[in-house]
Amino acid sequence: MRNIKLIIEYDGGAYCGWQRQSNGLAIQQVIEECIGKMTGESVRLTGSGRTDTGVHALGQVANFHTTSPLSERSLLLGINSLLPADIVIREVCETSPSFHACFDAVSKAYLYRICNRQVRPALERNHAWFIWEPLDLARMKETLPVFLGTHDFSSFCSTHTDSSDHTRTILAMEVERGPDGRIDISVEADGFLRYMVRTIVGTLVDCGRGKCSREEVSEILSARDRRKAGLTAPPQGLFLVDVKYGAVKYDDLMKCR
Repeated sequence: MRNIKLIIEYDGGAYCGWQRQSNGLAIQQVIEECIGKMTGESVRLTGSGRTDTGVHALGQVANFHTTSPLSERSLLLGINSLLPADIVIREVCETSPSFHACFDAVSKAYLYRICNRQVRPALERNHAWFIWEPLDLARMKETLPVFLGTHDFSSFCSTHTDSSDHTRTILAMEVERGPDGRIDISVEADGFLRYMVRTIVGTLVDCGRGKCSREEVSEILSARDRRKAGLTAPPQGLFLVDVKYGAVKYDDLMKCR
């Protein structure tokens, strides 16, 4: 039995998220069906974590087990020839039999993209949150240290999140202004709760609008109450950029968000 690791890029706009759902088409399902056609087997993909409806990925990681003798290159070319244009396998490699895309993940990095200008975008309409009023980048940046480190992020996750443990460690955060009004917000953590990045982004936008101060964000974090935080940013601006692996393994399945 071989263990195959995939690096996957996708536009999540047409899907109900990564994980198979009974009420819509999921990215996991589409890839599994294509692999099945290549290998002649019923394959179950294990992803590094779930991305929600409308969220994209540049570096989602998944693995599956197979007895197929097909080479890595044959799998790469074959699966991609069957996938729709909005999903692509970037890399295929045979890995250790014990590798688990979820449990072996040490950290994940997300990017949230905002189009901050007076005129709405045409090309980025499905890949950024359009905000026409100017955002104060300095106010947003000075708030970032509040989130760094280990905290209970109950104020910054969905009330319907799957995990009962809301403690996570944010390792790094950046806010940068790019060309043509683009603002990129990067977050790396040991794990994420449902809507955690999008709620943090919504609160940072409130700071950029002058509606919230660093001190108030600190109070929101301490409150552990979702009602205190800002709105949840829309999904189309969010990208799973990278998943990092190392010696650490998590036993808690709910870290896989």
